[in-house]
Amino acid sequence: MRFFRFAIASLLGLGFAVQYVHAQPAPPVEWPGKLIKLVVPFAAGGSTDLIARQIAQDLGERLKTSVIVDNRPGAGGTVGSEWVAHQPADGNTILMGSVSTHAVAPSIYAKLPYDPVRDFTPLTAVATIPNVLVVRSELPATNLKEFVAQSRKAEANYSFASNGQGTSNHLAMELLKSATGLQAVHVPYKGSGPALTDTVAGHVTSMMDVVMTAYPYIKSGKLRPLAVTSSSRSAMLPDVPTVAEAGYPGFEATVWFGLFAPPRMQPELASRLSRELIAVIHSKKMSDYLMQQGAQSSGIAPTEFSKLIREDIVKWSKVAQSAGIHPE
Repeated sequence: MRFFRFAIASLLGLGFAVQYVHAQPAPPVEWPGKLIKLVVPFAAGGSTDLIARQIAQDLGERLKTSVIVDNRPGAGGTVGSEWVAHQPADGNTILMGSVSTHAVAPSIYAKLPYDPVRDFTPLTAVATIPNVLVVRSELPATNLKEFVAQSRKAEANYSFASNGQGTSNHLAMELLKSATGLQAVHVPYKGSGPALTDTVAGHVTSMMDVVMTAYPYIKSGKLRPLAVTSSSRSAMLPDVPTVAEAGYPGFEATVWFGLFAPPRMQPELASRLSRELIAVIHSKKMSDYLMQQGAQSSGIAPTEFSKLIREDIVKWSKVAQSAGIHPE
């Protein structure tokens, strides 16, 4: 009888132990590579670059591997994007793309060296963020309507900087010109950093850039904000009206950032990479960081992200046509 009781207790103990083992999370599987390259197709210092560096740090910690940011700017982000499209789909190369590289570029480049849908594996959208129209501080215009009126004067010779030909802030500014009658010549740069520097220096009159990179110059008084391009005001710039509030209803042009892998990635690997990236984006650390930069975190599923890309390609194609922009 004593032996029977001992056997029953042993079996129960074994059962609890088995349940305990099954309840424990499986140890993380090492990433199939010693290094992950996160390609940013824009110059260092811009909004895409800043967000990518935070993601690289957090993703490296999750996967217990090194994640480095590789800046490959040029041609509105298409140089770096094309490079990623031709890399092995082994999980060790990721692209930090944007609305510029995957939704606007097809409307700008007649011979785009990649297909934004076919040549990439969408992983997740990172965040959305509004643009803000800024002008050099010594300009007399204090609001958008004054700026538009002054630009029409023969002696004005107004210009606007952008991150490059075909980038989202280029097309957003062209849309603003079409909506308001603003007169300004486009001056493309290789990224937000040099474009903002020349705007501050007075080499160009204005620029439309995402809030996060323009904010330090606004805060220091080096640039004056006239309007934000979202449907509601930015939490970082609560005193700056939207373009709609400034007298041009219906205008909206926000930016999104997203992560892509090369095409034809194995579904299991793509799913794992997507899950890890979404976990990074949904973390409190990353959400707080994005909020501090005036951005709204996303972290949507690949299928939803793919739908967003396709819809925005159509949207920006219509914008380009109405603004008289033809692929070159």
